[in-house]
Amino acid sequence: MTATTSAPDSQEAVGATRPAPSSDVGPGASWFARISLVIVCFLFTVPTLGLLISSFRPREDIITSGWWTVVTGGNFSLDNYQAVLDVGMGPSFVNSLAVAVPATVIPILAAAFAAYAFAWMDFKGRELLFVLFVGLLVVPLQVAFVPLTQFFNNVGITNDFLKLWLAHTGFGMPLAVYILRNYIGSLPREVIESAQVDGASHFMTFWRLIIPLSVPALAAYAIFQFLWTWNDYLVALIFMTSGQEVVTITLAELVGSRGQDWHLLTAGAFISMAVPLIVFFGLQRFFVRGLTAGSVKG
Repeated sequence: MTATTSAPDSQEAVGATRPAPSSDVGPGASWFARISLVIVCFLFTVPTLGLLISSFRPREDIITSGWWTVVTGGNFSLDNYQAVLDVGMGPSFVNSLAVAVPATVIPILAAAFAAYAFAWMDFKGRELLFVLFVGLLVVPLQVAFVPLTQFFNNVGITNDFLKLWLAHTGFGMPLAVYILRNYIGSLPREVIESAQVDGASHFMTFWRLIIPLSVPALAAYAIFQFLWTWNDYLVALIFMTSGQEVVTITLAELVGSRGQDWHLLTAGAFISMAVPLIVFFGLQRFFVRGLTAGSVKG
């Protein structure tokens, strides 16, 4: 009886003397990280806040006083936005959406198919082809403008939007394949093998299993691709004709023709920022998870 009751007591004694796990990060480092984060957020948020406030202020107020003087009162209106829309920002906004949305969806679909093939299909030269494909990341896009222009002229592609969709798809595919292949390759092998045992084809496995499980990686790449295509100026300047300008081109023309009209520049700049902010904050919960998945295996 004594032996029976002494075992738990000895275990409790061992547990009581066992030291508690200590954290590698001290309280000083934690506070330093928090303060640094607050400072960085402040430095990034204040200019954006100033841009937003200035976009609602009249020209006279912007010239004579800083945006921070609104705490003491000021005049606010939507006249700046109306003036910017009157000089062509409205159609340019629609053109940017018409370019950015297909130029994001097309490379995502194509890269997802390629990433699945590189991750789960066995074929000769797979690793070498993947290395060569991802190696295109180091090729600057400027060197492709002349060959692409000649290619579009030779095959008879005259639609400006189609040119931009193809150009952005080609420039964005290496990064998309790299991100999606790492993520898809980290998915459990048992899931793929069970689908194959059940008689699922590669296409059915890809569409029914891989796509739903790869939403974080797809969203992470969608943020990159959409922000790049929306904020692109050089590619649109090369392949778009006059009368079909996107937001970045219209904003550049606004700077050139009305360099002193700061009230219009602030309104136009905030219009160009609105959609990327919505996209990022709408998909940011997938961002870190999609980029880091597949980077460490164990």
